[in-house]
Amino acid sequence: MDRDYARPLDVAELARVALMSPGHFSRSFRAAYGETPYSYLMTRRIERAKALLRRGDLSVTEVCFAVGCSSLGSFSSRFTELVGESPSAYRARTHDDGAAVPACLAKIHTRPVRKRGAPPPPVA
Repeated sequence: MDRDYARPLDVAELARVALMSPGHFSRSFRAAYGETPYSYLMTRRIERAKALLRRGDLSVTEVCFAVGCSSLGSFSSRFTELVGESPSAYRARTHDDGAAVPACLAKIHTRPVRKRGAPPPPVA
């Protein structure tokens, strides 16, 4: 999933490769990673979207489709939920403070973190 985040998620196929039923795979995945396979995939997509938006050469719509999302509304909602600001606001602000940081380290510190039980941040 980390490498093929832009492809559609097929839990049945993932379960088949893992030699499990789809339900058992989903439960085992959640126990291991703390979130469902779909939530994990969306977190990876938002993580990549942040990197593309920081570059600034793609529109929010282009980034949405580049990371494998098919709905701009769902992408924007999930992005805002995980990052705390809209994709447009994130793209518009400066990101110079992390320009000298290697991408592998930037990923660690900018990874979206889902807060369990916390309500989504308010939309400004």
